[in-house]
Amino acid sequence: MIMMFEIAVCDDEPVMREELFGYFTEYMDQRLDKAYRISSFESGESLLKSGREFDLIFLDIQMEQMDGMETARRLRQRGSRSRLVFVTVLKEWVFEAFEVEACGYLVKPLEAEEFRKTMDRVCRDMGTKHEESLLVRRGNQSQVILLCKIVYCEVQGRKIYIHQKNGEVVDFYERLENLRRRVDGRFFQCHRSYLVNLDFVRGCEAGQVLLPQGERIPVSRLRERELTQALLKHMKARVL
Repeated sequence: MIMMFEIAVCDDEPVMREELFGYFTEYMDQRLDKAYRISSFESGESLLKSGREFDLIFLDIQMEQMDGMETARRLRQRGSRSRLVFVTVLKEWVFEAFEVEACGYLVKPLEAEEFRKTMDRVCRDMGTKHEESLLVRRGNQSQVILLCKIVYCEVQGRKIYIHQKNGEVVDFYERLENLRRRVDGRFFQCHRSYLVNLDFVRGCEAGQVLLPQGERIPVSRLRERELTQALLKHMKARVL
């Protein structure tokens, strides 16, 4: 079962919260193994008041009222095992960070390479491993969909609709050509608006691809022969 990666960004500066959000989103969008959700907090008090447990917390040290170090101490006192990454302009807080078992320390202004290295350490620590899956973004959340569960994808307007084996449909904004580059060889573009998983193809007749549960999707006349060849090649590969 793929679990949701819960992240909190706690900083009293809206600009810094947005910057961290951007860095993290860019990093995670390059990985195909974790769904994630980002929660934003403008103070240590609001983070503690939420009572939630996070996998990772980006915590600014210098905040008005309760600073980040005190927030971290209170998190640890109540038993939180969240991984902490401190963000600050002051390098002299490094040693205090060890007291609360912080796993990272980023100095403002942030640098992309340092952020990547920190996230690599965090993910290794969590035992993250690659799976054949597709990560789709929807606002400030994302969802991981296993490729083996996708029957077909269709384009309607500016959205792509992913039809899954269990009947669930997930929609998001993406171009079909971009999606095609993100999936593997089991997917075949049978029509300008459709991408089909060859594992679920049961046949082809009258300009339509036959799928389980009686579903049918169109195949362009120019691609019917290519579909047959792709299906045969795919079947041989599965046997080997």
